[in-house]
Amino acid sequence: MIQRTLSAPAKVNLHLRILGKRADGFHALETRMVRISVADDVCLRELPGGEATYLTCSDPSLPCDESNLALRALRGLDAATGSTRGWHIHLEKRIPSGAGLGGGSSDAAAVLRGVNEALGQPLTLAALAEIGGALGSDVPFFLYDSVCDASGRGEIVTPVPWPHQLQLVLVKPPFGISTPWAYKNWASSVELPGVRYQAQPCAWGEMVNDLERPAFQKHLLLASVKSWFLEQPETAAALMSGSGSTMFAVVRKGENAEALAAKVAQLVGETAWVQVAHTL
Repeated sequence: MIQRTLSAPAKVNLHLRILGKRADGFHALETRMVRISVADDVCLRELPGGEATYLTCSDPSLPCDESNLALRALRGLDAATGSTRGWHIHLEKRIPSGAGLGGGSSDAAAVLRGVNEALGQPLTLAALAEIGGALGSDVPFFLYDSVCDASGRGEIVTPVPWPHQLQLVLVKPPFGISTPWAYKNWASSVELPGVRYQAQPCAWGEMVNDLERPAFQKHLLLASVKSWFLEQPETAAALMSGSGSTMFAVVRKGENAEALAAKVAQLVGETAWVQVAHTL
């Protein structure tokens, strides 16, 4: 019986521009995503003949039913290949949910890649990306071992050369943000005075996120964290990832990321998730 464990890394968006609403109700966007060193483990174990697929998770707050993207990914692959094998999928979660870090999408992509390999790779990367795109806009990105630009509603993915490696400090407060809510409220949201929303020029490109506007308007803490990060001498740039609620700082070369993480942990309190990471 096949048994294997795959790493499912988180991501951050180095920029996210919303171009407007499409006829299908989704928003057109342009974004650059990069995988980071924070990762879930996705454990796949083939079950004896006749046993039904099931999912377990180390985080009791997450559903283990057919609404979970990892299980939906397997159903999509089964439908495309005709496979009737049963699997136990276990998610060992380290990526917080509602964080804008793509944890659920990465788990789904790991299932697609892992089970497809176990079956002898009957589906191409393009076919897997098509299944993934039907599940969620970020899933196709996680099928690539590369920094990628994404367009459309996020499902059109183009790997890009990217020679940089960045040290990051990530902060997620004890609340998440719903991605549909953030997009729904983007057009009607306004900027808060004194908060930097404009693009931050960096060697790896301009850092900007249009979804900061609705997120900051509802959650003033996020705006405060970004402003605080930008005031610190260790910080090269700071941004919200995806639709939030994770804020992250890019640490200047030669500066101490652990020290910055310790300082921001004192600022946001012990209920927040604070993590040092690096880009992959």
